[in-house]
Amino acid sequence: MQDVILLMEAYPASIIVFAGVLGLMVGSFLNVVIHRLPIMMQKDWQSECRVLLTDELKAPASGTAESRYNLIVPRSACPKCGHKITAIENIPVISWLVLKGKCSECANPISARYPSVELLTGLMSVAVAFVVPFGWPLMLALTLTWFLVAMTFIDLDTMLLPDQLTLPLLWLGLLANVFGTFTDLQSAVLGAAAGYLSLWSIYWAFKLLTGKEGMGYGDFKLLAALGAWFGWMSLPVIILLSSFVGAIAGIALMVLAKNGRDQGIPFGPYLAGAGWLYLVYGQQLIDLYFSFIL
Repeated sequence: MQDVILLMEAYPASIIVFAGVLGLMVGSFLNVVIHRLPIMMQKDWQSECRVLLTDELKAPASGTAESRYNLIVPRSACPKCGHKITAIENIPVISWLVLKGKCSECANPISARYPSVELLTGLMSVAVAFVVPFGWPLMLALTLTWFLVAMTFIDLDTMLLPDQLTLPLLWLGLLANVFGTFTDLQSAVLGAAAGYLSLWSIYWAFKLLTGKEGMGYGDFKLLAALGAWFGWMSLPVIILLSSFVGAIAGIALMVLAKNGRDQGIPFGPYLAGAGWLYLVYGQQLIDLYFSFIL
């Protein structure tokens, strides 16, 4: 391992290659997280409801082979024929291209989103490797990137931002800044609190005025996590950027959709995108923000 680290320090280009390959591999796993985590959450909710309502359903007990479902088991399989995906069929992007986007057993189409997530994660990892110093800062920045990718697609699919992702990201951001990796610890703590309370306040003000919920609690937690990573100074930039893009997307949906005003729009992807842009272009965004304000 030490030799690998020395090699990367001697040849910076190898860091970029490593980040790209690692990003592709992690992207393949993120496809599993994006698909399975909401299902796991639903199973947990159903299990809790059975306990609370004392519903005597004939379901297998939790932990048995039939009911075991998590990010590791069962193996990925074709939803149509049940063909288990082999290791050679699970190479990021390449396997999908070789298989021409179809199951090798029954030729059932495989969504292009799977290689898209893998490729997106790889490209974003490469971009991070260009701007973040090699070592723990780079590994932490890559981890943040992967969390944001997973949360973006889960929110797009389900309008949910799972606590299983937002809360660990929040604590990891605080721990990362114990040693001032991205900002000082005081700014990180204030950022976490201000990030949560800012959207929480908007939520309740909107609800009191309209009687409707304008956003979910997951959005509060995600912004709190971003505040923990980058400090309170980052919040105006992240909120402004995410709101601007979200407003454009919302107007577009209202124009294109028949019931645009009643259609819910996930805000998490815009927060995640703004947070990642801040990771890569933080100082430039701050300078642009203050030049605009002044």
